Amino acid sequence: MTIPRPRSRFISFLTIVGAFTTTILALLIVIGAARCACGGETVPARTILELDLERGFTDGTASDPLQKLLGDGGTSLADVVATLERAAGDDRVVGLVARIGGGGSGMAATQELRDAVAAFRASGKFAVAFSESFGESEGGNQGYYLATAFDEIWLQPSGDVALGGLLAQTRFLRGTFDLLQVDVRMDHRHEYKNALNTYTERGYTPAHKEALGAVLQSMHGQLVRGIADGRKLGASEVSALIERGPFLGPEAAQEKLVDHLGYRDEVYAAIRAKAGAGAELLYADKYLERAGRPHQKGARIAVVYGVGAVTRGANNFDPLFGGATMGSKTVAGALREAIDDPEVKAIVFRVNSPGGSYVASDTIWRETVRAKQLGKPIIVSMSNVAGSGGYFVAMDAAKIVAQPGTITGSIGVLGGKLLTRKLYERIGVTHDAIKTAANADMYSDLDDYSAHGWQRFQAGLDRVYADFTAKVAAGRGLDPARVHEIAKGRIWSGEEAKAIGLVDELGGWPVALRLAREAAGLSADEPIELRTFPKEQTLVAQLLGDGPDNSEAAAAVKARIELVDDLRPIAQELRALGLGPGAHGVLATPDLTIE
Repeated sequence: MTIPRPRSRFISFLTIVGAFTTTILALLIVIGAARCACGGETVPARTILELDLERGFTDGTASDPLQKLLGDGGTSLADVVATLERAAGDDRVVGLVARIGGGGSGMAATQELRDAVAAFRASGKFAVAFSESFGESEGGNQGYYLATAFDEIWLQPSGDVALGGLLAQTRFLRGTFDLLQVDVRMDHRHEYKNALNTYTERGYTPAHKEALGAVLQSMHGQLVRGIADGRKLGASEVSALIERGPFLGPEAAQEKLVDHLGYRDEVYAAIRAKAGAGAELLYADKYLERAGRPHQKGARIAVVYGVGAVTRGANNFDPLFGGATMGSKTVAGALREAIDDPEVKAIVFRVNSPGGSYVASDTIWRETVRAKQLGKPIIVSMSNVAGSGGYFVAMDAAKIVAQPGTITGSIGVLGGKLLTRKLYERIGVTHDAIKTAANADMYSDLDDYSAHGWQRFQAGLDRVYADFTAKVAAGRGLDPARVHEIAKGRIWSGEEAKAIGLVDELGGWPVALRLAREAAGLSADEPIELRTFPKEQTLVAQLLGDGPDNSEAAAAVKARIELVDDLRPIAQELRALGLGPGAHGVLATPDLTIE
């Protein structure tokens, strides 16, 4: 028997929280109304776009109301690309100035931005990059690689160009588990499914080292070629510079890695002179609001986002650890909406996911098959990673597009459990259990598998691997034996993936839209309307709305208001140890840190 606790304080707390939430919502409504009322701003006749590329980027927009409330949605990469595309054809925009740091939002995202800047410059407008430092006590490879897409690079005199090659680091937990007396009972298909190694090994296995090393070398080559092209240097010169880096500011100028040393006021004085009299600065997001997005009228092409670890249920956002999830209910529902819309001629499915749940991945995959059967071509555009479950949802598309630096594949499976009984006993906690069948404790983290349980577990891994590889072979038109050769849980760069048939073309949004036009039978210059599915709701509508009428409608996202600020530092440490939530399902790629 449990004696109930007094509830008066708890009720008071809820009352306070309720009042606070109501106040916040009221303020949001007022702010929203005020923003609507103060419309009518125009784009200046001579505009210099200001863009902050030092911030992180996301694919898509924040779909969870709590994510919007906490401001963790980041800037949409698609919005930056759309801004530069719109501005390239706008006579009012004369140039661009962008602030860049040392880090990046991933190799593929950096390449997407480089492509967008190059297209903007092709319209004859200037593009200037400014950095206080390309890395300060940290690597600056990605930031500098991005800056070389601009026609002019300024560096603060006290800054550095921390160009020194790429580094991949993996944290292994086997030693920690040994100290804690936690036994690992896991397995994988096959030797390249390296996420398992972080639990079972103390360092890289030969297969792990081979696959990761190949991806790193591919990305390094992309880095060298991009810098060489942007700075009009030979590839051998760039390779030699990387071997000698990092560089202090004056050294970077001497080596022609940057064009000018100067502070912000000097940079802005120079760009104002370049832009001519009367030029005004305007933030890129404000410009997009006022000028309007491209592709708003014409033949309809649907856009569906699949971002984050693949899970069952609705898209979600973890306010404690950060990061979105690709919920099968939401994404499959969005694909169904697009398929059922008679005005939709083709679908662009943007994927950025390290994988996760096999069942959830299969649910989403099924909708891509239905789209093909019903004559709605799907073009997949891959961002930083489309690994394992992230590739599973893409493999039946009409065409797959990836950036050269997209981490691709990892066609394989892993699973198992950590045995914790001895750990609990060390701290005085004991357990007892009663079961009604011999294998009732198969999924318990206290005891090992029985012989029958281990056989069942192995059969499950075999089933998933066979299903995955068979669907890749069918979707990509490859021989099953060839699929097994390039699968085995191995990751590839997008550049490598194209060479082995897992990807059709290299590029980003413009390439995906071109292929969507072609698949839909549209001419290259025919106007198109890009419509995102499911339709995005405002924060207030998401928090106060009553949701869809039935399961055929788009899945609504529910708000989860949690007290998280004090716990964030702890969550970040747990995530650094590989213990936070994420793509730890059977279809998961290893967590990579590439700097």
